[in-house]
Amino acid sequence: MKILQVNKLYSPHIGGIERVIQDISEGLDDRYDISVLVCQPKGKTADDVVNGVRVKRAGSIGTYFSMPVSFPFLYHFKKMSETADIVHVHLPFPLADLACIISGFKGKIAVSWHSDIVKQKKLMLLYKPFMKALLRRADCILVATRGHIEGSAYLKPYEEKCRIVPYGIDIPSYESAEKQPVLTTRLNAPENKKLLFTGRLVYYKGIDVLIRALSLTSDCELFIVGDGVLRSTLEQEVISLGIEDRVHFMGVLSDAELKAAFSDSDIFILPSVENSEAFGIVQMEAMVYGKPVINTSLPTGVPYVSIDGISGITVPPRDEKALAAAVEKLVHDGSLREKYGRQAYEIVREKYDMNKVNEKISRIYEELTGKAEK
Repeated sequence: MKILQVNKLYSPHIGGIERVIQDISEGLDDRYDISVLVCQPKGKTADDVVNGVRVKRAGSIGTYFSMPVSFPFLYHFKKMSETADIVHVHLPFPLADLACIISGFKGKIAVSWHSDIVKQKKLMLLYKPFMKALLRRADCILVATRGHIEGSAYLKPYEEKCRIVPYGIDIPSYESAEKQPVLTTRLNAPENKKLLFTGRLVYYKGIDVLIRALSLTSDCELFIVGDGVLRSTLEQEVISLGIEDRVHFMGVLSDAELKAAFSDSDIFILPSVENSEAFGIVQMEAMVYGKPVINTSLPTGVPYVSIDGISGITVPPRDEKALAAAVEKLVHDGSLREKYGRQAYEIVREKYDMNKVNEKISRIYEELTGKAEK
């Protein structure tokens, strides 16, 4: 069976969706003939092989509104889809919707709906007709949680096509990673608990809310891993609150350092405030190390990953007092941290193991092509 995976970008470009498509492609490459079509952020068309997976990167004149502008992409999609049994498109990516509709592709189309487009309102006016056409055309729509359907402004009419397939995590790669006290060695007070956030420092992550919440707590220090346009603003807010000795901006870490940071933390926090945060894979990365999670009750997949009262605490978005109360509760209750952490690890092993997730995707591919065992 020939599978064409389609997305904006691919490894080594870093992002949640990029990781998902890479995990699927590498996890099923020994079972199917998989090729990947993506774009260059900017530059000429290039062919590549990443960990055994064939990748074509269509040339692009640049990225605008978070989307590569690539005319060669349309040509390569038509040519590569001609021999594909299934085209698996990862959205949002307006160029892929357009390519599917105008190419005349007659085979099976699987759509992975990772999130709605939230911020680019003007783009949606142009994009919506193509998006709806592709959703009507799709044979199957994969979503990571029930929240992706309930929280979407567009999926309800196509609910009968939706299949819930969570994102997966390669558990052994985390369990075998070297443990290092990358956070502990930077503590200003050795007895303080270590709070961890990791992600891009952008508007929808709610890091400003987290920083203000931290100022209302005690006996803990916050480690912020990642970089982004808001870094200087956040650093100034830390100074204005007088909590410089309790906040550590770590910048971008290597994969090994990041795994060590998850392992060395006491509590993981995902304080996102907008629906752009559709899942939060970083929650799984903390949970695989048995860490309790504090997340927010966004109408997306976020609160479906770490569950309130089972693997952590869920608070309303933008509510710094509620967030501070959750932090205080976990910082000062070791038995509750241990309980939530243990149950977090059990959830990951049961629901998010990469091998189990890829088996679900494989069954969907087989069903779409009529090759599933009866």
